[in-house]
Amino acid sequence: MTFLVQFLFRTLSVLPLALLHALGWVVGWVSFLGSGRYRRRLLAHARLAGVPRRAVWVSVGEAGKLVTELPRLWLGRAVRVGWEGAACIEAAQAHGRGVLILAPHLGCFEIAAQAYAQRFGAHHPITVLFRPSRQPWLRDLVASARQRPGLLAAPTTLAGVKQLIKALKAGQVVGLLPDQVPPTGQGVWAPFFGRAAYTMTLSARLAHAANAQVLLAWGERLSWGRGYCVHVRRYDEAAWGPLSGDPPTAARQINQAMESLVRECPQQYLWSYDRYKAPAGQGSRVPEPPP
Repeated sequence: MTFLVQFLFRTLSVLPLALLHALGWVVGWVSFLGSGRYRRRLLAHARLAGVPRRAVWVSVGEAGKLVTELPRLWLGRAVRVGWEGAACIEAAQAHGRGVLILAPHLGCFEIAAQAYAQRFGAHHPITVLFRPSRQPWLRDLVASARQRPGLLAAPTTLAGVKQLIKALKAGQVVGLLPDQVPPTGQGVWAPFFGRAAYTMTLSARLAHAANAQVLLAWGERLSWGRGYCVHVRRYDEAAWGPLSGDPPTAARQINQAMESLVRECPQQYLWSYDRYKAPAGQGSRVPEPPP
């Protein structure tokens, strides 16, 4: 089984990005049409955020592309990547403090870390937080694929958190997805598109522990396999206020920041992600999405 999957990944990794994205479009629609639970969740989450119907249909295919592009990004030749807002990173690094980059499940979040490592990693490496897969074959594949110059990985453990704090205090860069649902006891309930979502407190704790600067980023997937564009934004204190030391307030602020990015390109947000689930033992604040 492990050999077959690795063989499949390596075979797909040599294909043109346009072909992989076309395959991903098919995968996305097969998943949408074949699973009622998947379909109901995607539609309910998009409806909650007020996403236009056309953008919802586009997001179905984009979700599939997220899967089929991985072999190329992990094992294949480099893809074309452009930048919009890279000056924000350069300005943040000029202050000599650590930089915390927050990215939602929007576009291709895998490419954002890779592109950063390629452009800035030689002098300012980035450490990304990841949750190791339960499947040994996938865990080994991901670990080997993400080992590249300027890019380090920290697991979602106490040791991994200490690694992130150490990197930030050393003036380096840390990246994580703050819209991941954290384990019980590591989050608070905060609104996300108007509905209570269990939200990690780690983002704000990292920023305050290391006096880090906060930036927002996402990787746009360009059409017809033309590559990607990494967009970078400053955390807007005028809009959301200085990042609070109070966990519920900080979670609300970060969710607002993530919402602002998602609204830039709602058709590439992963609406099927179970953002509103309650971790085991936490209890649910809200009912399941309506059918």
